[in-house]
Amino acid sequence: MARWAIGDVQGCAVELRALLARLRFNPDRDQLWFTGDLVNRGPGSLAALRLVHALRDNATVVLGNHDLHLLAVAAGAAELRRGDTLADVLAARDRRRLLGWLGALPLAVHDARHGDLLVHAGLVPQWSVADTLRLAAEVQAALRADPAGFFASMYGNQPDTWSEELSGSDRLRFTVNVLTRSRLCTAAGRINLRDKGPPGEARAPWKPWFRHARRASRDARVIFGHWSALGFHSGDGVLALDTGCVWGGALTAIDLDVAGAQPVREPSRQPHHFGAD
Repeated sequence: MARWAIGDVQGCAVELRALLARLRFNPDRDQLWFTGDLVNRGPGSLAALRLVHALRDNATVVLGNHDLHLLAVAAGAAELRRGDTLADVLAARDRRRLLGWLGALPLAVHDARHGDLLVHAGLVPQWSVADTLRLAAEVQAALRADPAGFFASMYGNQPDTWSEELSGSDRLRFTVNVLTRSRLCTAAGRINLRDKGPPGEARAPWKPWFRHARRASRDARVIFGHWSALGFHSGDGVLALDTGCVWGGALTAIDLDVAGAQPVREPSRQPHHFGAD
């Protein structure tokens, strides 16, 4: 049995099929971990969603910001944006089944036996694995209980600093922003949702979230995507897997159970010219 982690698909369905063939994926023995953002920007959002949905017994998936945006648009709480490639999903005959499955996905998954934590984007230094799972579960419960109300208050960049005293929609929004949108933060748990460049461009007090020396999640290997300007990164107690397939880069996978494993990359089949996120 192999456990393969795969970076942001973002509608690159052709590349995902090719990558699975390259991995010699066998549903009888292998498991796939997806870092979220199955859809949007790329040309095959519906095909990608159908493919991963069909693999669901073998697939562990967390929600990314683009997945949440699709769900918000489907719920009537948001409009399609320039560069979105979600119309095929919204018009699909199996829309209800696919979106029902997508909306039930978690924002964080922990494999205690292997010591792995899967999220889409990042954490703040104050959050332990247990904190992350608790806060992600609060979001999932709110989404299930009242999807329309949840999505109506999901968008926005405030509050931008963690406090256990946050409550209501502020607490949910901050949790969503950290887990699905964050890259840089301060040691005090303030997040920067503006800067999207390489880590070397970050200026004090900002650091990549995983490079804060005292972060409480260091007892787990955190697997994430979302940061194409970072690219593949193995170190600092993390595995970063977004290598920008949707921007003409590659779709990347790695064997989670082989020490020193090298990434397997499937090059993008075509240049994509959608707006960055």
